[in-house]
Amino acid sequence: MWLWYLRRNAVLSVASVLMATNLVATYELDVQSTDSIKDTAKKMAEDLVSFYHGNEPGQTPGLLPQPYYWWEGGAFMGALIDYWYYTGDTTYNDIAQQGLLHQVGPYNDYMPPNQTLTEGNDDQGFWGMAVMTAAEYKFPDPPPDKPQWLALAQAVFNTQAARWDEGHCNGGLRWQIFTWNNGYDYKNSISQACFFNIAARLALYTGNSTYADWAVRTWDWMVNVKFIDEDYRVYDGAHIGDNCTTITPYQFSYNVGAFLLGSAAMVAYANSTKQQGDVEMWSERVNGLLNDTEQIFFFGNDTSNRIMIEIACEPVNLCDTDQLSFKAYLSRWMAATTKWAPFTFDRIKTLLQNSAVAAAKQCTGGDNHRMCGLKWANNSGVWDGSTGVGQQMAAMEVVLANMIREAEVPVTNSTGGTSIGNPSAGGSDNGRVDLDARYFGPITGGDRAGAAICTIVVLGTLLAGAVFMVADETKSTKENWSNLRSGVAAASGPGMLAALVPGKKKSVLDEKGKGLAMERSSSTETGEKIPTVYANGRLQRHPENSQQAQPIRPLSTSGVVSPTATPVGENRMSTASFGQRGSVLRKQRP
Repeated sequence: MWLWYLRRNAVLSVASVLMATNLVATYELDVQSTDSIKDTAKKMAEDLVSFYHGNEPGQTPGLLPQPYYWWEGGAFMGALIDYWYYTGDTTYNDIAQQGLLHQVGPYNDYMPPNQTLTEGNDDQGFWGMAVMTAAEYKFPDPPPDKPQWLALAQAVFNTQAARWDEGHCNGGLRWQIFTWNNGYDYKNSISQACFFNIAARLALYTGNSTYADWAVRTWDWMVNVKFIDEDYRVYDGAHIGDNCTTITPYQFSYNVGAFLLGSAAMVAYANSTKQQGDVEMWSERVNGLLNDTEQIFFFGNDTSNRIMIEIACEPVNLCDTDQLSFKAYLSRWMAATTKWAPFTFDRIKTLLQNSAVAAAKQCTGGDNHRMCGLKWANNSGVWDGSTGVGQQMAAMEVVLANMIREAEVPVTNSTGGTSIGNPSAGGSDNGRVDLDARYFGPITGGDRAGAAICTIVVLGTLLAGAVFMVADETKSTKENWSNLRSGVAAASGPGMLAALVPGKKKSVLDEKGKGLAMERSSSTETGEKIPTVYANGRLQRHPENSQQAQPIRPLSTSGVVSPTATPVGENRMSTASFGQRGSVLRKQRP
């Protein structure tokens, strides 16, 4: 009997040790093994999708629950595309396609009415980059009656090109699209980065040089306004009040990551067009951005042991909901960079391997003891106690990135791309710079005729009511009408009389629109009311800060918005002379 107890205790002891080990380290990631990477990524993807409910009855496809903003839904869909691209697992393809198509909006440009009241250029840009990835990776095309990936990316580009703001800081995109949002007076690097990234990748995919011109223009503006300095540091942005001269000096990983991938796309584009000088120029920029990335956003002594870190907020535990996800995009874009700029492969692969091992090691949280936290570097593999979409997405992306060598090269129109494009996509969206036109559309002849009829009916009703109120039953109709005209003339003068008496033509307002103001309310997804004012026929918030819609620039022969001439600079960082973060402001719902 005592032998039986001894055997039982031994078994229990071994089981306890195994259970404890499982609780401490769920993942034993081997970055040299494709099977190990796929197995780890599969479980991380399951945990990531557990935060999403948009595919469930009664929920909205493409939207993440609070506290996540709309833009992160686009980033999330991009992560699911990456998961399929690296692993071949189609489990989440339907979720990704459903979400990407549901949020396109009535003009197929990722400006859905339930988001545009708070939508920024960077928000729209993340959805645009997601569908650009879908086109490049040959993610299954939507049904023929649905908008296609390439056309959606082109629509985002076109609507943003129309917002390029020469009136302040000599160019650039504002952070916010509409005047009432916090940050409308701020130009930030991430808005430019998304635009640059999409433009460069469209240039490579389509071969259209107009997109490349816009990428060059955006880069040069960033350098000239000193958002990118001589050491390739990418700073957050600046307010337009002092012409963007007081720069917010914070650095965030997704800013430099978006410019890194866009610059790599420009290397590949220059190679495809046999412009050797441009190949050298953009290669230098890729190396400069990669140097800054490693020095700022990786913790360690040298490349061999450095691990990714969100330096502006992670060490002091101040990362907000947006910033918790930034390492996902840096991982995503660093890996993709190696396909278009192969000279970066060895260095990037080492940095991503180090980071993937560290990320997987600390994924021991949650009820399943495998949820991932934010901190990978300098934490001895200890879970930091946090969970969320950003943390989970970042861990999954950095693990997946270790299969970049085996992944297919992104396609273009000339190398097997199947996505159908439309160079003029988004051009019919009058609301891209003017919300009034978005909701009410252009005024037509039928609108004017209907308004005239309504006006006549209303005036007739008012007149009949007035006659009824003042009529004296003891007098004839002719006597009552005569008394009414006399009374109105005495009270209101000839102007009002002319307005009431048929045959007289005189405008009620002496000056067009002068004094015409009315208030209405619009609902956001939060149910809050936003006061609106009409002045000079245009919907406005804070009229003193309102910006007139920028004229739509001429289209090239292919239908793509053409940039105007870019000022020539002498800085080696500028294209003209070769040799050379969410914003720190909180996005708040109004």
